[in-house]
Amino acid sequence: MAALWFGLLAGMLAVYAVLDGFDFGVGVLHRFVARTDGERQQVLATIGPVWDGNEVWLIASGGVLFLAFPAAYASGFSGFYLPLMIVLWLLILRGLSIELRSHEAHPLWRAFWDTTLQVASVLMAVVLGAALGNVIRGVPLDASGYFQLPLFGNFSPWGPTGVLDWYTVAVGVLTLAILTLHGALYLVWKAEGPVAERALAIARRMWWVVAVLGVAATALTWLVQPGLYAMIGSRIWPMALVAVALAGYLSVPIRLNRGEERSAFLGSAAFILGILAATAAGLYPNILSSNIDPQFSITAQSAQAGGYGLRVALIWWVPGILLAMGYFAHLFWRFRGKVAGGSTEP
Repeated sequence: MAALWFGLLAGMLAVYAVLDGFDFGVGVLHRFVARTDGERQQVLATIGPVWDGNEVWLIASGGVLFLAFPAAYASGFSGFYLPLMIVLWLLILRGLSIELRSHEAHPLWRAFWDTTLQVASVLMAVVLGAALGNVIRGVPLDASGYFQLPLFGNFSPWGPTGVLDWYTVAVGVLTLAILTLHGALYLVWKAEGPVAERALAIARRMWWVVAVLGVAATALTWLVQPGLYAMIGSRIWPMALVAVALAGYLSVPIRLNRGEERSAFLGSAAFILGILAATAAGLYPNILSSNIDPQFSITAQSAQAGGYGLRVALIWWVPGILLAMGYFAHLFWRFRGKVAGGSTEP
């Protein structure tokens, strides 16, 4: 049961990264691809029906972590308390920006919320990437099962680590680039007119930026956690997931050249899903790795709840996730098609 719930949790988090990821990417690009008020309304209208629903996957993932692995939940939420509060405030600011922007027509009011949305989206992408970097590298878990990390390290490879340091920020910058590409591809698919044209130009450039940063981040990860690649290489499933990620990534420029906008976006989604799932598979069974002593790491087996509770929870999880999937399928079908320039309020 521990392995099953580990896979379910990793899958839900990967789905969250894909769905809310394009929201973040659209927020990052908001002021770059839209140059008039009408175009900015158009950009927000592309995510207006879905952005708040996408965040449900993050809440649901937190619930699954609490349900299935309460020890990991307690340790992670206590050790990452300040970063989690930062994430909460950034999510609030993004929501306020989207909802309040059009309440007043004054240019300063709208410019303030447009900038707030962009800054919050950039920081969210970097912070979530830094969180992934901490999980990959490991945290200073001791025998008590808890840890403390300062918010900032000294950004030296030989100095003390922090939630934000040279490695985790590097992963955060890569995450920002990936989600910017993802958001640009979403706008190419869902918008029309000048917004889509600018988004297409940005997507073509960002594809190369992600490639360069991805190679750099891979090399840095090899330095801080070489065991991750050894685990991925020794298992068939992680290797298959890496192949899915690479196939999705390489398909993006091919699909764009053919004018297959939705397929290009789905290629980006496959890339994000594949790379996150492969990382989770490579880390298994560790949920939180200790960089003090591997024996202090929190594993799926050591952190799992009681077997009876997990079996009962699985019975309820299946219809719940099917309802959520059905809702999102209906939502994307209901709001299919492109958003015309400046035609819809967010």
